[in-house]
Amino acid sequence: MTTDKISRRTLGGLAAAGVGVPLLAACADEPETGSEPTRSPSSASAPSSGDAPTETGGAAPGGEALTTTAAVEVGGGAIFPDQEVVVTQPTAGEFKCFTAVCTHQGCLVSSVSDGTINCDCHGSQYSIENGEVEQGPATFPLDEVPITVSGDSISLA
Repeated sequence: MTTDKISRRTLGGLAAAGVGVPLLAACADEPETGSEPTRSPSSASAPSSGDAPTETGGAAPGGEALTTTAAVEVGGGAIFPDQEVVVTQPTAGEFKCFTAVCTHQGCLVSSVSDGTINCDCHGSQYSIENGEVEQGPATFPLDEVPITVSGDSISLA
């Protein structure tokens, strides 16, 4: 004898799956799980800052000039949204480059001032010297990006 009824066990399993999938999808927006967030080029763009001139020229593959040394003030930096990098000058003549993608939730950093690289999305701040987190909620430092300084020209390596 066969029956067309669905057992309680089957119905319960289907209900749990139907409720669980949307809940898991909602949790995907909060990457605070101790692992580094995924970085994508579709992150929000960074606005210009009065403290850091933002260059928006074309792509600067290795060798092509990204900026000049004069455009990066001592104790400050310049953000390049197209290349997703920020170039800083912690001390006179010392230039550093980091990814401009905040490690908290993937926004582009928005300014460089008072010795920190700042993300306006949630208030994270990073050191212009080494990219380390100065203020959270970010827990991971910005990755350093190799650059070449030749004369007064700064290029991605």
